[in-house]
Amino acid sequence: MLKRRSTKLLIASFGLLTVLVAWRVVNAPQDPKSWTISQFRSNLETREVQSVVLARIDHSLHGQLTNGLRFRVDYPESSEAKLTQAMTDAGIEWTVDTQKPNEWLKVVGSVLPFVLLFGMLGFIFRQVGGRLGGGFGRSKPKLFDKTQPTVLFADVAGIDEAVEELKEIKEFLTAPAKFMLLGARIPKGVLLYGPPGTGKTLLARAVAGEAGVPFFTVSGSDFVEMFVGVGAARVRDLFAQAKAAAPAVIFIDEIDAVGRHRGAGVGGGHDEREQTLNQMLVEMDGFEPHLGVIMIAATNRPDILDPALLRPGRFDRQVVVDRPDLNGRAAILRVHAKSKPMDPGVDLTVVARRTPGFTGADLANVLNEAAILSARHGFSTIGTAQLEAAIDRVMAGPERRTRVIAEHERQVIAYHEAGHALVAHVLPHTDPVHKVSIIPRGKALGFTLTVPVEDRFLVRRSELRDEIAMLLGGRAAELLVYNDPTSGAQNDIERATGVARQMVTEFGMTDRLGPVKLGHRSGDVFLGREMSNSRDISEEIAAEIDAEVRMLVDTAHTEATRILVENRLVLDTLAAALVEHETLEADAVQAILASARVVESTIVLPGSGQPAGAVAAIEPPTQSRPELPRPL
Repeated sequence: MLKRRSTKLLIASFGLLTVLVAWRVVNAPQDPKSWTISQFRSNLETREVQSVVLARIDHSLHGQLTNGLRFRVDYPESSEAKLTQAMTDAGIEWTVDTQKPNEWLKVVGSVLPFVLLFGMLGFIFRQVGGRLGGGFGRSKPKLFDKTQPTVLFADVAGIDEAVEELKEIKEFLTAPAKFMLLGARIPKGVLLYGPPGTGKTLLARAVAGEAGVPFFTVSGSDFVEMFVGVGAARVRDLFAQAKAAAPAVIFIDEIDAVGRHRGAGVGGGHDEREQTLNQMLVEMDGFEPHLGVIMIAATNRPDILDPALLRPGRFDRQVVVDRPDLNGRAAILRVHAKSKPMDPGVDLTVVARRTPGFTGADLANVLNEAAILSARHGFSTIGTAQLEAAIDRVMAGPERRTRVIAEHERQVIAYHEAGHALVAHVLPHTDPVHKVSIIPRGKALGFTLTVPVEDRFLVRRSELRDEIAMLLGGRAAELLVYNDPTSGAQNDIERATGVARQMVTEFGMTDRLGPVKLGHRSGDVFLGREMSNSRDISEEIAAEIDAEVRMLVDTAHTEATRILVENRLVLDTLAAALVEHETLEADAVQAILASARVVESTIVLPGSGQPAGAVAAIEPPTQSRPELPRPL
């Protein structure tokens, strides 16, 4: 209400100022011409004087000629009788003005426009200052207190280890005495880090909800301002508010916006962000031991934070909030499914198995998309079909059935996806094929979806080799059937080359180069890293790395080609089924692939001293085309 009144007052002031300026411009009086008494008498004789007003206060007369010209005559008091007689003789109508002019009205009329102008400018600056942080120095965090809906630990699922860590924080706030008796110091800060969407903010709100204390939340970017000293002032004000409301929780989301490594600028200058970080370090050190204020911060880039911010005494606890495993995903799905009408036949464990690597936010999005699809088709409950479609939509984008694709291109895409599926089915260390589709989704013209049976945290060399072969299965199928590969394998080649290079330079999976970390990743100067990339390998080693990567890729391509040649009939059958049905689910795919022969591989990994056999060395296509993602 106050904001609306201020806006109306500003509009009214602006309108009044406009009217005053327009009135002054239109009605601005012309400066009268100053005459002598003889000039006045001469014009009286020629009958050019139209009217005269005699001002006895200041002994002057003001008149107007017949052509509209205004004039003024100052006369001595002794000449007034002669002038009046002359005007009477000439037949000129004249009047006497004995009122004193109102000088205050003139002053107000001149000053009022400037007062209104400066008043409006001050109001605008106050409004802008308030939006930028309560007068530039005040911090305005969102405050969640006991009167507002709270989040409890029961509402958090899939990250049980992180919840257990933060339950102790709740006890520090609710029952600090038992820790003080043992001489324990209450942690000053807890850093939550992990991928985006894993529930870091939700965890922080659960701590405040369980403890029933004021919860101040602010974003790291809210402290950074173009004006020097504003960020530091806001930090001081935030901590002052929290101390006044203690026990309390301060939550700073995306703290990397203000807590990045100092000296990250090109010139190494002491900029505003560094001043804000320095003030935050001082405030965290200045906490009284038993004040009851705990700071929780969240980031998905802990590697770029300043070391002084991470030391014990500031962030005493560092809690990893990682992507949930299979059981965690099932628990998250059950939490989000409570508020949605689910079909009795829906098995959320199957949905969790289909979504490896999904975060809590991704799973919530899947259920939301499924609810939208169900409402779109007029269903009263969410079924398995809608959940499957929602997963595909989240992973690969919405279907684009209206996209017109020529029939010969559909056949190429069908053989490409059939090659992926057949190689993945035959190789012993790949995940089972769950779905194959040639319906365009997002940027992809088709996709082959393989779903792992269980979550894996370590990857073996044989699994990576089979993954490269599976990625190149689409290109191998195009080359086998048409002898003319397309640019559709661009993303496959890029991913296969990346996996092979990691095997050589990071994982030490070749006997020729051994377990040595080769190469240095370039850093970003704006994140507090080195400006240039130091080369720590010789030209000879670089050539050997390229040769090993090329050997891994060519060997996998040869193995994929041999599998397709030995199972050409199965490849043709699967491609024809894709052209006819466009999408094949797991049962249909497995029924076609059941007759595929498992080929015993005679190709060994390069560097083991055994012959690798003939390899197909074919240069990758140079044409540009949208990526074809292969959800794995």
